[in-house]
Amino acid sequence: MNIEIERKFLVKNKDFKNLSYKEEVFKQGYLNSDKTRNVRIRVTNDKAFLTIKGASNASGTTRFEWEKEINRQEAEQLLLLCEPTIIEKKRYYIKNDDLIFEVDEFYADNQGLILAEIELNNEHQKFKKPDWLGKEVTGNKEYYNSYLSKNPFKNW
Repeated sequence: MNIEIERKFLVKNKDFKNLSYKEEVFKQGYLNSDKTRNVRIRVTNDKAFLTIKGASNASGTTRFEWEKEINRQEAEQLLLLCEPTIIEKKRYYIKNDDLIFEVDEFYADNQGLILAEIELNNEHQKFKKPDWLGKEVTGNKEYYNSYLSKNPFKNW
């Protein structure tokens, strides 16, 4: 079983952009966004993925995640079947010692929202918090992409 352990934060400013070593544009939608599981289609610059995630634990840091690369053209067709709204964002990858922050700058209906995630080896792992990192929102369902697809940031 694949387990994802991550913490999520708001981002205070755009200083992180100068630290990025890689960037990707994502378009993703949800075939199912149930509270106990979600099924996501994600298309990047040149790849596509089908991802299934389970419900988070009580702290919101840990949950089951299964992901498989799929044909990009088929993924584009599956996006047409997704629940509204399609998430559009640009992801910046930033090294933090031996870990990596993934910072998502959202567009379209979620314009103005910037979130940072860091995947950990265990829930209690320590890491350096950069100056541009804001309030922690780990476990806050409003900041899950599946929630943002149904309740876009522009409506908050």
